[in-house]
Amino acid sequence: MFRVALWIVGPLAVLTLAALVWLWPSDGVSPSDNEAQEHNARITEIRSEPCAEGVPDDVNGCGQATVEIDEGSEAGSSVDVVLPSGPGAPVVDEGDAVVVIASEGPDGQIYSIVDHQRGLQLWLLGGVFVLILLLFGRWRGLAALFGLTVTFSVLLFFVVPAVLEGESPLLVAIVASAAITLVVLYLTHGLTLATTVAVLGTLASLALTGVLAMASVALLNLGGVTDDISTAVVSTYEIDMRGLLIASIVIGSVGVLDDVTVTQSATVAELAHANPGYRFRHLYGAASRVGRSHIASVVNTIVLAYAGSSLPLLVLIVANNNSLSDVVTTQLITQELVRSVVATTGLIAAVPMTTALAAFVIRNARPERAERGD
Repeated sequence: MFRVALWIVGPLAVLTLAALVWLWPSDGVSPSDNEAQEHNARITEIRSEPCAEGVPDDVNGCGQATVEIDEGSEAGSSVDVVLPSGPGAPVVDEGDAVVVIASEGPDGQIYSIVDHQRGLQLWLLGGVFVLILLLFGRWRGLAALFGLTVTFSVLLFFVVPAVLEGESPLLVAIVASAAITLVVLYLTHGLTLATTVAVLGTLASLALTGVLAMASVALLNLGGVTDDISTAVVSTYEIDMRGLLIASIVIGSVGVLDDVTVTQSATVAELAHANPGYRFRHLYGAASRVGRSHIASVVNTIVLAYAGSSLPLLVLIVANNNSLSDVVTTQLITQELVRSVVATTGLIAAVPMTTALAAFVIRNARPERAERGD
């Protein structure tokens, strides 16, 4: 039975690899010709001034700052910049490490402070994360770290460049999700029967999620352009934003689907090992009860994750005292609801599909293979 499962996964892996090669971007991402140059710099002096009449006092007040450029052809030189102002402007002080952009103006180059440097802090935070992961997970933690590296590599070096090159976002997302599933699950959980069942369950659930996403987006006439970022993307690049929306739903579902399918497959394997007399219906019933408990918490996690990312939007809605019916039917809210509903539906469907497949495969496997899913 293990060989049969591999005979099913094998062609899927070959097909995924062929699709990766076919869709792989040839030229990468070319920078825009009129892109402003960014430089790391440090604020050496701030000269505050009274704000002009009628100008509201901002977080940084009014005035200028002197910054010393740390890199590039201008390294070591000092330039004067206007203190950043407006919504979202970085709060700055003397000695801060900042990012400035240089753009061409009527009288030469104009420098502006756009952000703080966070490289060192991010490296420290990442180091703490890796240390905790390795201390607790040990070899499994190391495997998970490799899996995380694979996931980010696929997203950064395949998904984004391929979409920018004009490939179908949905097709790219399906291929990327399949590649991530195949590599990460086998890398983190080993080449076992239980892992193979989890891979098949994840791929089947992803296919269902993709179909539901396409149907929901078409039924509700969603265009995928709901904020400044998506507007900038569609204005700058020739990208199918509806396809990109569907792709984001599919890719966003991979992580939670992996969690559920691996849990269900491992649960069935452990039940079969602990209860050799259990038949298919016993394994399916017992594992399904575990799956229902898991789903109850994971569904809440998905909804809270989307609600947390949309918290500023929820604040704006409540502040404007809009009626619930008016709010829910707007494209922005409907799009987030579709993300939650489709991802949750695919997640729920993954439990019976994976559980049934695992119960059938593990129960019919040779005893030495069925034991603990090996």
